Amino acid sequence: MCIKWDAVVFLLGGVSYSLIEILWRGYTHYTMVLLGGICFLSLYKLFNVMEKYSLLEKCVAGAILITTLEFTVGCLVNLVFHMNVWNYSRMPLNLLGQVCLVYSTLWGFLCIPINFLTKKIHSVADI
Repeated sequence: MCIKWDAVVFLLGGVSYSLIEILWRGYTHYTMVLLGGICFLSLYKLFNVMEKYSLLEKCVAGAILITTLEFTVGCLVNLVFHMNVWNYSRMPLNLLGQVCLVYSTLWGFLCIPINFLTKKIHSVADI
C-alpha cells in the first residue's frame, strides 16, 4: 500500500463522512472531515488485517474503533478546546457526552457498506 492510496482513502472517508453528517443533521464541522478520514483509513487497514473474519466480527471491531476515535477526538475538541462540535449528553448510555450506545451501534451498521467498499478499493489498489 503506498502513501498515495492512503491519501485517497483518507480523503474519501473525510468527504463521505461529512456528506453523511450533512444529510443526518444538516451541517458538519471541519474536524469531522479529519475524523472521518482517520476513521475510514483506520477501518481500511483494520479490515484488510481482518480479511478472514466474519462481517459481524468486522462490524463489532469497526464500531469499537470508531467509538474510540470519536471519544478521543471528542474529548479533545469538545472538552479541552470547547469547540462544541457535538454533545451526546442527552442520549442514553453516553460517556462524558462524547459517545453513546446508539451511535456506537450505528457505526457498527455503517461498517457493512464500508467493508464492501474497502474490499473494492483493495482490489483496485493491488493492481
